[in-house]
Amino acid sequence: MSVLRIYAPLGEAPQRCQWALIGARGSTQGESALAGLPRGAARVQLVVPAAQVLLTRASLPPGARRRDGALLAFAVEDATAAEPDTNQVSWLGAVGDSNAFAVLDRHGLALWREALEAAGVHEFEVHAETLLLPREEGEWSLAWNGAEGFVRSGALEGAATDGGDAAMPPLSLRMLLEQARPEAIALYMVAPGPAPDLPAWQKALGIPLRSAGAWDWRTAPAQQAGTGLAQERRRWRMSPAALAKLRPAAWIAAAALALHAAFLLADWALLAAEQRALRGQMEARFRGAFPEAVAVADPALQMRRQLALARHRAGIADGGDFAPMMEKVALALKGLPAGALRSLAYEGGRMSLELAPLEAAALEGAMARLARAGLAVERAGTRLTVRAL
Repeated sequence: MSVLRIYAPLGEAPQRCQWALIGARGSTQGESALAGLPRGAARVQLVVPAAQVLLTRASLPPGARRRDGALLAFAVEDATAAEPDTNQVSWLGAVGDSNAFAVLDRHGLALWREALEAAGVHEFEVHAETLLLPREEGEWSLAWNGAEGFVRSGALEGAATDGGDAAMPPLSLRMLLEQARPEAIALYMVAPGPAPDLPAWQKALGIPLRSAGAWDWRTAPAQQAGTGLAQERRRWRMSPAALAKLRPAAWIAAAALALHAAFLLADWALLAAEQRALRGQMEARFRGAFPEAVAVADPALQMRRQLALARHRAGIADGGDFAPMMEKVALALKGLPAGALRSLAYEGGRMSLELAPLEAAALEGAMARLARAGLAVERAGTRLTVRAL
């Protein structure tokens, strides 16, 4: 499987880049404009210089999502001394009781993303140069170019160093050794600088050093690319040709929706007009039957009440009176077991029935019989409230 590795300093919008194409038959190196990058690689790796990637540790709250970029940015805010929204933070893995993170400049990475997209590269991985450096268990690895370099101090840890010379190691390396002491440090030379004086460095650091030969990000094996910091995938988009083909269908769908909305509005207006007409007829009939009424708020309800009053004046029982309702309720509950009715209360044309716990089928049957007898039924648990329609 071939891998195209691109060196990606995060700064201005990239025009040219150094690259290496690593395959089964060897590697090819070069420098060109982005449009001239080799094509057909199975994977594309963006290698960010060690000095532009901050590898740090932080603790996450229990249950925090390790892929939540906003949360991770705030988790490393103290280490970056920058606004959280200016950084892209990637979770690398657990290191002891804490978590390892990589912090990149969000804007600089966005410039590379846009430039590679324009050059036809839509999917790529992002790697830190620090984590490409090989490392033996118990050792640290130091890449040095004669003036500065970077150190890999763990599987997911490392840092860029400040300046030094052949006789004196960098101060930042000595400060790192105050926090942890490896068994030895393997020194990898990065062209073109001179090699340091190993005995002088060993004396200053108090740690054995060994020369590990030359190292270059271009020739680092693909399987030693380290943990990926991010993976950019092709963002879904529709081609202009496909949009042009779908435009007539979109116009037809829009016209159909507009026509459907117009019919709905017309139907709503017709139903509203019918409702107003029916209410007008009911109000006219109520006023014709009871001209002394001052206001008409609900013609149907007021008509039922006036009819009930008229029946009472004539000595005729109304359907909402206790006796007619009791008769209907008794017939409807006749099929229930003995003792099913625990209590009964009546007030103002409304009867409340408290029932014992019953099987669902028996309760639904009783409610159906009450409805057939002309009573409106409301249920709340084992309580039934009935009234005359």
